[in-house]
Amino acid sequence: MFTGIVTDIGEIKNLAPTAQGQLHRLRIACDYDQTTIADGASIACNGVCLTVVASGADGGKTWFDVDAAAETLRLTTAKDWRAGTRLNLERALKIGDELSGHIVAGHVDGIAPIVARENLPDMAKFELRAPPDLAKFIAAKGSVTLDGVSLTVNTAVDDVFSVLIIPHTLHVTTLRDWKTGSQVNLEVDLMARYAARLTETK
Repeated sequence: MFTGIVTDIGEIKNLAPTAQGQLHRLRIACDYDQTTIADGASIACNGVCLTVVASGADGGKTWFDVDAAAETLRLTTAKDWRAGTRLNLERALKIGDELSGHIVAGHVDGIAPIVARENLPDMAKFELRAPPDLAKFIAAKGSVTLDGVSLTVNTAVDDVFSVLIIPHTLHVTTLRDWKTGSQVNLEVDLMARYAARLTETK
């Protein structure tokens, strides 16, 4: 589990397709302390929960390797990642950690394209289009996770919703690089999903 609070920005150093293209081995450089990264640990990369299979240090930077399987490549923007792609990173939640965002599983539900960007003084407003089957889980003042970042929904009309990004978030995440046409990983709020399921079963 995660909280959607980004703690580092990583960069893909190498990407090697394996197993007839059904698996991608990624090496990601970051500023985490390598001694705290255990094989088998979960790290959210742009909102995608991936398992560390190896780690080390090189040139003053920590690196860790993860595998992106066929389902991950099919459902997320990981299929478009390349060497040099920058990723929002978050370590797994530990018991006792402060829950500053909201409960995030790291299981991406779909991809949302950005349909508009409005630059404001020190901030940015984005409008995104949710996949039709996910729009019902998104409501004004509710929570969404976009590329691993916990955000509050500003408005929601049909399948288009907006988020307002404050200066701090623009500074410490890759959201400052978003533009109209960008594709981002979307995870809807778990509570919204459960509430909808309970309503359906009544």
